[in-house]
Amino acid sequence: MEVYAKLKNSRISPYKARKVAALIRRKDLETAYAILQALPHKGARLIYKVLHSSEANATNNYQMDKKNLFVKRVLVDEATPYRRLKPRAMGRADIMKRRNSHITVYVAEKED
Repeated sequence: MEVYAKLKNSRISPYKARKVAALIRRKDLETAYAILQALPHKGARLIYKVLHSSEANATNNYQMDKKNLFVKRVLVDEATPYRRLKPRAMGRADIMKRRNSHITVYVAEKED
């Protein structure tokens, strides 16, 4: 059984968050926490919080053993971007997209 937690409309580009997410896939929780704490990226802080939440969901809601949990999947999807206008020459304007992302972390128990 896999348990998940989501963070929606996070103010980080999905491209940047996916680089961090790739580092913790298929790792046990202790290793994943150590990797995320060592990284200086904003995505590491956000994914750390979602990972902690999915661990709490697994232990409190489904009575899974904390020592047997591992990160099964980490999904980083693109959310609706903020659109802002950037003034340009001769009264024109360009649209700037500030990209957002949805982060989902799945944890599951190891099968012996």
